[in-house]
Amino acid sequence: MIQLNKDYWTNRYQANETGWDLGDISTPLKEYIDQLTNKNISILIPGAGNAHEAEYLFLRGFKNVTVIDISPEPLKNIKKRIPEFPENNLILGDFFEHQQQYDLIIEQTFFCALNPSLRKNYAEKMNHLLKEKGKLAGILFNEPLNSDHPPFGGNKEEYISYFESYFNFKTFDVCYNSIEPRKDRELFILFEKK
Repeated sequence: MIQLNKDYWTNRYQANETGWDLGDISTPLKEYIDQLTNKNISILIPGAGNAHEAEYLFLRGFKNVTVIDISPEPLKNIKKRIPEFPENNLILGDFFEHQQQYDLIIEQTFFCALNPSLRKNYAEKMNHLLKEKGKLAGILFNEPLNSDHPPFGGNKEEYISYFESYFNFKTFDVCYNSIEPRKDRELFILFEKK
């Protein structure tokens, strides 16, 4: 298994090997965000990459959005696109060492980029980073994909085993509004901290 560390991800960005990046917010997340009414909630987007979700939120008046990534490259890209995005809310660091708490965490291609051996830790850390009744919302791949490099896939049954101890499942279904190349290949999740 390759080392999925800061250097690995920085090299991917510098080589423009970012096939996961749609160049915009994904439709399932856009439609989820569009129905949020409280613009004061604290939101974390971990392993955010170019964070089109953070840009979408910020431009719609959500000012308490934090982005964390292990590579500096995507954080620089966000700052270039949105110069007014608060510097303190762009965190270069390891998600598993992060300590703040949030009302909402957005999952978009972070889970599938992690070594699958970290999935149980991911679920536990998400629970830890959420305030009481906090929510984890986002998209997980619903197919096997790769075994030796990201993106790593999986299925609902496997994912339930990681999350059921920490979350109540509000939504856990195949996305009805995925973009065409990802149609029937994505699960939308909305989990609430137990």
